[in-house]
Amino acid sequence: MQKINEQYKDLWHIEVLSGGMILPEQPVPLKATATYIQGAYKNIETLTGIKFGEDYLWHIFHPDESDWFPHSEKAAIALSIFKEIYPERQIEFIADLQKALFKEGRDLTDNEAYRHLLEKYAIDATTFYGQLSSEDFKEKAKYDFTLCKQLKVTGYPQLLLQAGETHFYLLAKGYTGFEMLNQRIASVLEEIKVKGNA
Repeated sequence: MQKINEQYKDLWHIEVLSGGMILPEQPVPLKATATYIQGAYKNIETLTGIKFGEDYLWHIFHPDESDWFPHSEKAAIALSIFKEIYPERQIEFIADLQKALFKEGRDLTDNEAYRHLLEKYAIDATTFYGQLSSEDFKEKAKYDFTLCKQLKVTGYPQLLLQAGETHFYLLAKGYTGFEMLNQRIASVLEEIKVKGNA
């Protein structure tokens, strides 16, 4: 997505939406999903070329010792705050969030997991932490969750191209490499062009 964003940033605005993948009503410990991740993470590394960090994998392979209770809400609120400050840097920020979790092993339900990003993006910590606990930004995060449901997003990541008020093209569902994604975008843009000339 960073490559796609760089290539098409002058053509359109890319909006990152939080899907709310993990939203239990009651906290659920990491060990509920650790076994699945233990079996899946190597496939993800092979498919994408990325490597999970040792600190993240420690939690996955020591779930009885981990104090993690994964939940999507706080990261979604942080993204909502960031989007108001730097709407043009959403892809960069979400990449940093992914790195914080999967590479550095930061617990994104912990307020302190975001402090290093505040420094990187020159965001005032007092303002950020006030907004992180505000109902206003919690509602913005919930709006993203609702919008993803309305768009019928059922897997993550998913990429849609909006071609009209209610017309969307599905470009990717799950990991898709840059070359394939770029081809799909070119095909969709050609289709939109042909329809516009019809």
